[in-house]
Amino acid sequence: MDVTLHLAQDPEADRLLGRSPLAALTGMLLDQQIPMEWAFKGPATIAQRLGSDDLDAHEIAAYDPEAFAALLSEKPAVHRYPGSMAGRVQQLCRYLVEHYDGDAEAVWRGVEDGRELLKRLQDLPGFGKQKAQIFLALLGKQLGVRPSGWREAAGAYGEEESFRSVADITGPESLTKVRAHKQEMKAAAKAAKAAKAAKAAKKTGA
Repeated sequence: MDVTLHLAQDPEADRLLGRSPLAALTGMLLDQQIPMEWAFKGPATIAQRLGSDDLDAHEIAAYDPEAFAALLSEKPAVHRYPGSMAGRVQQLCRYLVEHYDGDAEAVWRGVEDGRELLKRLQDLPGFGKQKAQIFLALLGKQLGVRPSGWREAAGAYGEEESFRSVADITGPESLTKVRAHKQEMKAAAKAAKAAKAAKAAKKTGA
């Protein structure tokens, strides 16, 4: 695995994501409740603070939890919730050590079926179905991991040029399109919630 990604919008951080399976998984794990670039820059920041040029699942899994939380909390913090996310990153690494001997790439290496790969990703701590599908789409679209049926397993995120997630971001223009799509989804969800509340209020008033 050695490609150029454009998720952190930071050359050094993006190079790490493109060559390190664990960094890519960690970035995906961190990608919630903060801007995408902040999340995907996180793995490079963690590696730097550990005094390394990559992440090591064995090292992180065995790290003192309080010290690791402090490491992620240093300013600038790796996440809006550095303490809880430190715990999640360690959980992920412990799982990889236990099930894959710390080799993150083994999660998808040699897997020939998209549904099986989706299941493996969903089994990872911190990866729900949506996050697993987005990462599966990223693997297929940008990292050359394309088992049979991967697009179908990734759902809408697997569609060509769908611009729904990080899987479609290859530069500033596609980033703008993905942001626009996310804003549309947020607006639609907000409108649906408001309509539901109005309906409930009307029913109560009646």
